[in-house]
Amino acid sequence: MSFEFFHAVDTGRARSNNEDSVAIDETNALAVLADGMGGYNAGEVASNMATSFIKSELGRWLHEAGGKANDAEVRRAMDICVDNANRAIFNAANANPQYAGMGTTLVVAVFREGQLRLGHVGDSRAYRLRGGQLVQITRDHSLLQEQIDAGLITPEQAAFSANKNLVTRAVGVEDTVLLETHLHDVQPGDLYLMCSDGLSDMLDNATLSQMLQAHDELPKAGRALIDAANDAGGKDNIALVLVRVAGNPASNAKPWWRFGR
Repeated sequence: MSFEFFHAVDTGRARSNNEDSVAIDETNALAVLADGMGGYNAGEVASNMATSFIKSELGRWLHEAGGKANDAEVRRAMDICVDNANRAIFNAANANPQYAGMGTTLVVAVFREGQLRLGHVGDSRAYRLRGGQLVQITRDHSLLQEQIDAGLITPEQAAFSANKNLVTRAVGVEDTVLLETHLHDVQPGDLYLMCSDGLSDMLDNATLSQMLQAHDELPKAGRALIDAANDAGGKDNIALVLVRVAGNPASNAKPWWRFGR
């Protein structure tokens, strides 16, 4: 099973600096995306620390493990690498006053034969497009999501909430962080989108699905998504990763049998 990757980061139309960061290790089928937060350029520091550290450490582990590691070992390696990145960011924030309070969201994906081990912290997201259906496969760690889960507001009301950017979990803000991970099956023809809220806040799921299916080439699809987010206001930095699984989707059609056999 092979994978095609594309990634891009855009400042957007409302901000002058970029606090989003992406790191890709195609050899080890690893993708990392982060959306930083904090004063001065601290958000940029936090997101870059997270993506570069995890790409380096987890990429090295995956390379050394080869195909011998089972999923439990991959999951533990992800937990350890994210914990180490969290401590590095937390310590840097406490050692440098201008970095105080910095942190970052995170999405990290490890693709293997027939499987995706996906981890996330905060409100950066991952989606899967399969058979023309787009599904969000992460659940935001945010105040807004907690209000939806509690029945206090509807998803439709959430689109207009003032609490959109209040996350309940972030890397580097405290001395420990809990990485939420899930295992997903991977099929030929799948298309995966990882993105910061600079994209998902600007474009609804129907638009994301339509635009992903309108372009066969990943770079064209990625640029179209970024352009659409900017056309919708570009209120935040935009980061995305697209991963396509090689091969044709499995057919659901039933075989035809000749009469008399």
